[in-house]
Amino acid sequence: MTRSATELAVTADDRRVAWLATAAVGLSLVDAAIPTPLPGVKPGLANIVTLVVLARHGWAAAVWVSVLRVLAGSLLLGHFLGPGFFLSLTGTALSLATLGLARLLPGRWFGPVSLSVFAAFAHIGGQLLLARAWLIPHDGVFLLAPLFGAAALVFGTLNGLIAAKLLADLPSAHHADA
Repeated sequence: MTRSATELAVTADDRRVAWLATAAVGLSLVDAAIPTPLPGVKPGLANIVTLVVLARHGWAAAVWVSVLRVLAGSLLLGHFLGPGFFLSLTGTALSLATLGLARLLPGRWFGPVSLSVFAAFAHIGGQLLLARAWLIPHDGVFLLAPLFGAAALVFGTLNGLIAAKLLADLPSAHHADA
């Protein structure tokens, strides 16, 4: 069998992103299985993977892992192109934009925990804004902001601590600024 001229070459970086995205999707499925008293309040376990990828492989790899997680997770959970998909995609986009900007902050003062909290607040902020603009066209949706903000602070801190521990314990394969 001959190779087609249009066949894509798969690199080691592609394989790494695929494996990391798989881990993030798995954690998203765990998140979805955790019962919560209020829809939308989830630990965001997949964000641990995003933080580790950001620190070890750069922002571009973190974007790929996050986008693949949202797409595959929504397909597996049956939410693709539904409100949950768009809420997740919006939160992820704002979270990634925040992490992209946060890379400019001094690393000695802003580590995995503070980045995780920033990303968690951006994620929930994006979701609340989309919910207000599309799903619940009433300012009353913002009455949930303190509850969601508290959850973002708690889960962002916990996820950041776990990511920091993983980064300290895992051998450093290579670091990227991408």
